[in-house]
Amino acid sequence: MATDTTETGYAQGFTTLDREVTLDRLQLDGALPEWLEGSLLRTGPAQFEIGGRSLNHWFDGLAMLHRFTFGSGEVAYANRFLQSRARRSAEAEGRQVYGEFATDPCRSIFGRVQSLFQPKITDNCNVNVARLGDRFVAMTETPMPVEFDPVTLATLGIAYKPPGHVTTAHPHGDAATGEAINYVTRFGPKPTYRVYGLAAVDAPPRTIAEVAAKPVAYMHSFGLSERYVALVEFPLVVKPLRLVLGTGPFMESFEWEPQRGTTFTVIDRRDGSLRGRYRAPPFFAFHHVNAFDDGEQRLVLDLCAYDDAAIVRSLFLDRLRSGTAGAVPDAYLTRCTVDLAGGGVTLERRSETPLELPRIDYGAVNGRPYRWVYGAARRAGAPAHGFIDQLVKIDAGDGAATTWSEEGCFPGEPVFVGAPGRSSEDDGVCLSVVLDGAAGTSFLLVLDAATFTERARAAVPHHIPFSFHGQFARGVA
Repeated sequence: MATDTTETGYAQGFTTLDREVTLDRLQLDGALPEWLEGSLLRTGPAQFEIGGRSLNHWFDGLAMLHRFTFGSGEVAYANRFLQSRARRSAEAEGRQVYGEFATDPCRSIFGRVQSLFQPKITDNCNVNVARLGDRFVAMTETPMPVEFDPVTLATLGIAYKPPGHVTTAHPHGDAATGEAINYVTRFGPKPTYRVYGLAAVDAPPRTIAEVAAKPVAYMHSFGLSERYVALVEFPLVVKPLRLVLGTGPFMESFEWEPQRGTTFTVIDRRDGSLRGRYRAPPFFAFHHVNAFDDGEQRLVLDLCAYDDAAIVRSLFLDRLRSGTAGAVPDAYLTRCTVDLAGGGVTLERRSETPLELPRIDYGAVNGRPYRWVYGAARRAGAPAHGFIDQLVKIDAGDGAATTWSEEGCFPGEPVFVGAPGRSSEDDGVCLSVVLDGAAGTSFLLVLDAATFTERARAAVPHHIPFSFHGQFARGVA
């Protein structure tokens, strides 16, 4: 039985976009702030079939780059597939060659054994983009970031190879040193988490710390305060034998073991020493919002927390496309206060409005006390099988929320861009790519960050599949 567009229109966000365009000017309704100049650069999955076979999971789609460029009150747009080895191999052979998060290439038994000695690590960088000096990379959770030209979106090749097997696509920027800080998991008889700093694409990584990782936890992001690195080890842990034998996709190597609880591993950035490991009840999160400390006594970490890891399996494509396979779980802004003197961890939900894909005024407040977080979520009263259909602005202090939504529309991550010379934390705009489920096309929404009301929107002539993350790059036109 057919249902209305509000309920099922979001399924278009999980269908392939095979069109590449370069448009000098998009149709613009409303007016942009005069100071808004630069480019919003995004990556995300855009091809969900290889050789006539559908990939399994949202996280598996082959990556496409998108660029929205602002200048002189106008918006230009371009998109191009990331020409990764994973994509080129798939095109050449008409089948999946590299294993993705939840889709296995269906290798023979011989192929699986061979892969132990010649592993094919995917470079399908569909999660995030980062800027290192004047160079730009697309990233995923394998340590194979791919450099691209921010103007032409041409793929330039593997940028660097962090020393390990699994990493995050959410590096932090250190304002003091200019380094990108990230961690990488190294498997083996004695697995470790290695935290490192990278000053430039062609510079050797600087090891900040290395700590034991047993068992290895799945961590999509991590926390960084002015003094500490915090790895929050949720009880979604790797089963080494499954990983070594390669009996299925990467996702199947992990298992939810809530009896382990959650471990907060805190590292002192000054000397790389382990400040401590602190225990908390089991929960799960993809995204950290912010972290800050008061020196010796407390470390505060804000995350988008789920009760458990069910969210991972709820994002299989067959479920998302059907619109009837049950609710995608909601995450909530949760404050984790770590007593560094050994008093444990306190968890406190800060708002009753769901929150995912969080953004802050990163350059001004990351690693320090802050007030505002922007994100996306499902509306209260939305269909139980619905998807993200509103943008939210939450006061991290009192939990009060302001929202934007439009019937039949499904927004993505709101990227905050601050006004030059701003005196308040929310003086700026939020940029979000929105799918219009009725029209079957997308548009770029520009919200005033202070009032959370629309200033402008720019129409794209096709749909843009739902993506994850992007960055605003000043000086890129």
